[in-house]
This record gives sequence, structure tokens and C-alpha cells, in this order.
Amino acid sequence: MHTRITYARSLLLLGVLLLTLSARGQFAAAQPSAATPPTSEATATAAVATAHDPITHEENARVPEGAAWTQHYFPSSDGSEVELHADVLLPEALAEGEKAPVILSVGAYFGHSGEMAVEDWEHTGPSDRYNDLIEGADLFDRGYALVMVDLRGFGGSTGCLDFMGPGEQADVQAAIDWAANQPWSTGAVGMYGKSYDAITGLVGNNLDQDALKAVVAQEPIWDLYRNIWSNGVPQSTIVDVSRTYNEIATLPQLPDDDERYRTNAAYEQANPLCLWLNSIGYQDADPASEYWQFRNLAERAKGSDTPLFFTQGFLEWNTEAEAMEDFLANHEGSQRGWLGQWDHVRGNDHIADGRLAMGREGWFEEVMSFYDQYLKGIEPTVSYPAYAIQDSTGAWPIVDRAVSISLGGGSYLDNGVVADPAVQASNSFFVWSEPVEQPTRITGTPRVTLEAEGHGNVLVELYDVAPDGSAVMFDRQAAVVKPGTISFDLRSTDWMLPAGHTLAVEIGTIMPGFALDNDWIDTPSNTTITISAAQLDLAFDDPGNDAPTSGSPAPWLETYRLGYTEQLSPGAPSFTLPMGDR
Repeated sequence: MHTRITYARSLLLLGVLLLTLSARGQFAAAQPSAATPPTSEATATAAVATAHDPITHEENARVPEGAAWTQHYFPSSDGSEVELHADVLLPEALAEGEKAPVILSVGAYFGHSGEMAVEDWEHTGPSDRYNDLIEGADLFDRGYALVMVDLRGFGGSTGCLDFMGPGEQADVQAAIDWAANQPWSTGAVGMYGKSYDAITGLVGNNLDQDALKAVVAQEPIWDLYRNIWSNGVPQSTIVDVSRTYNEIATLPQLPDDDERYRTNAAYEQANPLCLWLNSIGYQDADPASEYWQFRNLAERAKGSDTPLFFTQGFLEWNTEAEAMEDFLANHEGSQRGWLGQWDHVRGNDHIADGRLAMGREGWFEEVMSFYDQYLKGIEPTVSYPAYAIQDSTGAWPIVDRAVSISLGGGSYLDNGVVADPAVQASNSFFVWSEPVEQPTRITGTPRVTLEAEGHGNVLVELYDVAPDGSAVMFDRQAAVVKPGTISFDLRSTDWMLPAGHTLAVEIGTIMPGFALDNDWIDTPSNTTITISAAQLDLAFDDPGNDAPTSGSPAPWLETYRLGYTEQLSPGAPSFTLPMGDR
């Protein structure tokens, strides 16, 4: 018996889904449109910065304490007429003629009226998106500047938004060059961000700009195609992402912003084709197209060498661990990372009960040690691990053994529905391992190869199954199938099978319904797909060789286990997992 969704799981997933969709802009219809004035009484005014008139916290409460805020405009680097806007926060104590290294963030969320929706600000001022970095790292006391640049189409910048395409990549290049060449800049630039403005950090790395000395990227997307399409199967992001950013690009700005800022912010109103062009690009299903190849940041990272410090949650619902290993293999510079069982969070985030969302202390200390090393030339006083992986430590992926496992074959009905006892053909089949005799750690990026007959879709899922049949799905991927051989990667993972547990592999139709991650758009073929042979490539680490590091389990793992624990009836085992070297 395979219980696909229990009532309790449905309620849990519904709650998580509502939060997820809200964060992605699914409910943006309830947000103010470009024609709607802000809900706040934005008639109050405070001092507004210009390029030559810095404003402090005493003059405008939105300016962080210890900072002097100025605003600037400069052209993008693609030769177009796009004008970019930057909010600059310099240390208030910076003397005339003194210089500061620059922490640069380039993205979509720095609009003065709010990040993703209009917020109740009484007057304009710089975005507070990274006030946690300012306060947590004592950024200005350390002598750093913070520069926040609006990508084209957002905030005070003109132009059509272009999700990591040639236009936005030109904007990143222009922002790095501009920040490096200001009279108050030492010329050393480090990029910082999470999610969208972490992706621009990867773009910066790929541009090979001498001024860019280090990148900190929290939960980025490594290849944009794989976030929108899964091997030809469209994900819900094909609609959500373009709609969300179209709405951010058309947010009304505040009445007391300067006229130039407000005119630039209204660019999409005067050029409505921008929004349509942004939406239509996502519809391209071909990963080899020029559109997606330009956005394949993992491939474009070949030969890059900017020092990189990143985070990646293996249980992400937004920016999954796809193409990460490809990017890291192509990147030749210094690498450092925090990887583990968390969702879309920052390294310093806490959940409601006070626990760290990633379970690891010291985010800002390690980040600033990283920046001090590469932007100031100060050698670290603490020896940080190259990679801190939840429940283990060491270079990632730590692979003691890589094996190819024959899974045999089977067939399923690609009908996109939960199994119906009245239907003779099953919509999936399972392959089971022998119970492992000792803890077995699956790491890296699993890969599956199928010999298929028929046209349709396939979903491959990996389960950790306890002796009582309690099973947790810990990895998955979907693909379009057609007659012949297909191979594709699952998501990168780091999962421990306890002694006595079994690895189960499910191959079958794409199920609709709730999901804690990007769900696939249900397009069943209603045909029977026959898999004559299947192979699973796995990498294993011997936990006995791991060196422990400080940290607690990420709280998200508890939520994930609740949402993805099912009851399975184990079948006859057909393969054995390796024991590992001890």
C-alpha cells in the first residue's frame, strides 16, 4: 500500500503552500497596482539625498545609524539608454579623501516604497533589505560602504526587466565598474545577496571583472532554466516568477522621491511591452536555446575565479540545489559554503522560537572574515572549514565511492493522478534496496538513466524507508520521456540512511497537488510508459571519515519530515548499497 497524501499532510502542505505562493507573488492581485497610491500616508517628508548632499539618520530615520546616504545615476554597460539608480551608504565617519571597500548588491528589491509590495513608509529613503548585514556585521564601524543598485526596470532605474539576460548582466558589469571607480572607493568590490541578488553575484563572478574581489551568494539559482523547466516539464515558476517581477517593476514609488527617480520608476507604464517580453521568454522549453544558454550560469562559470562563499539548502522550495555542482566544478576560484537541510533563508535568520534557521552560529563573523581577506588583504584569525555541511564537514561533495545501480524496469500509467484501485495499470513502480547494515550517507548529485518506450512524463523520487514502512522522500526530479534513452540529474543532496533503513526508488507519473517546493504543471499523456531498464548513479560518503563541526539541525528539517513522511509497504529488495570503506 502506498499512501500518497494523508489528511494531516494535506493541511500542513496547504499552510506551507499558502506561505510559499504569497512569497512568490501568487496573491499579488491584492497588492496595489501601479495606478494605486501607496496605502501609507506618504505626505510626510524627510531629507532626500542627492549625489552631492549626503543625508544621515538624524535627517531621515530610514537611513541606518552611522551612515551617510547619497543617490546616484549612471548608464548600463551595453550601450543602451538604460539609466541605473544606486543608493550609497558610506560610513558617516568617513573623512574627506578617505576611501572604503564596497559591499555591492544588485537586484530587484531595493525600491524605496518596498521590496515586493508597497510597504507603509511615511517618506522615502534607502531600502532596509540588508540592514541585518549593516547591524550584524557592524559594517560602517568596520569601514565598509554598502551600495544597492536597482537592475533595469526596478526602483529608480529605467529599461525593460530582463531576468539575468544580456541586459541585466550588463547592469551588473556597470554596477561593479561604477562602484570601483568612485572617489570614496578603494576599488575593491565584494558582492552580497540572497535569492535574486545572490544570482547577480554569480553573474558578477562570471563577468571576470578585476574589481570584483569576492562574492557572497545565499540561496541562488545556478541555472535559470532548471528553475523554470524540469527537463522539458514546465514548473509553476513559469508563471509565478515573471508575474511576481512584473508586479515589482510596476510598484508605485513615494511622492517625496525626487522627480528623476519617480520618472524612471514609471518606465514600464510608458513601455507596457516590457512586461509582455519578460513573460514570453520563460515559455521557451529548449534548454539549448540562446535565451536559456545565456542564463545558464553554471556553464558560463567555466574558468571563473572570484572567491565564492555561498549557502544552499537541500530542502529548498524556491531556489533548489540544481546545477550547483556543475557551477562549482567550472569555477576555479576559492570556494566556501554552508550546505544543509534548510529552506529559503539567510545565514543569520532565526525562526519564531529563536533557533537559527540554518542551525549554525557565526554567519556575519565568517562573512566579514571572508571580505576582510579578499577586499582588505587581512588574513583570517579563525580557520573556517571550506564547507560546513549539516551533520558532517569537509570538501563538498565528499565522495568515498561512486556507484551505478541497475534498477531493472517496469511500467506506469502517465495519468497524473493518485493511484485508483479501480484502474488496473499502476501510475508508478518501486525498486527497493536491501536494508543498509550501517549508516549510509548519500551525497552529491544523483543521476538517473532510463530506457523508455512511449511518450509522456516521468517523476523519479528517492525515499528513506524505516523498517516500519515510514518513508521520507528526500530527492526528486521530473522529465519529459520519449522512446529511447534519457538521462537527467536529480537535485543535489546530502542524506543519511540510518542502519536498518532501505532506499526506495519510485518511477512514475507526475502527481498534482500540494508540494513544499516548485510543483510541476500537470500535463499527463494518459499513456502507458514502459521502462525496460533504469540506472541510478549515486555518490556515497563514509560518515566515519567526517570531522564534526559546530551547529544544530536546521528547524526546517522537522517541517519537511512532517510534510514528506508517508507509509510504504516495502517490496522485495533487488539491489544492495555499498558499505563504504572503514
